[in-house]
Amino acid sequence: MAHDQFRECIEACQACADACDHCATACLQEPDVGEMARCIALDMDCAQVCRFAASVMARGSEFAGAICQICAEICEACGEECERHPPDHCQQCAEACRRCAEACRQMASKAPARGTGQGTAAAAH
Repeated sequence: MAHDQFRECIEACQACADACDHCATACLQEPDVGEMARCIALDMDCAQVCRFAASVMARGSEFAGAICQICAEICEACGEECERHPPDHCQQCAEACRRCAEACRQMASKAPARGTGQGTAAAAH
């Protein structure tokens, strides 16, 4: 698949990563940071996997579909955790995570199966 075919998912991943970065930073300013520990940890995981997913999609990697499946799972977990907390930054992050999870699932369902010629991985290592 060409980069343009991934554009919507790439944009959702980038927006989610930004929302997660903002949420993690804002959570560190909350009165009870200990209560926010899982939220912060998932924000960091989610931001990283979203950036990685966007990168592999931009390259047209043969692993893009599989990575987006994992990204969707992590986004879903992060969104569920963020949803539990009342601050606006958590609620906004939860929404970005839901949008990204949906975009990643849609993309993964359309991605070619691994090994069908889209990647540049060497056959022998």
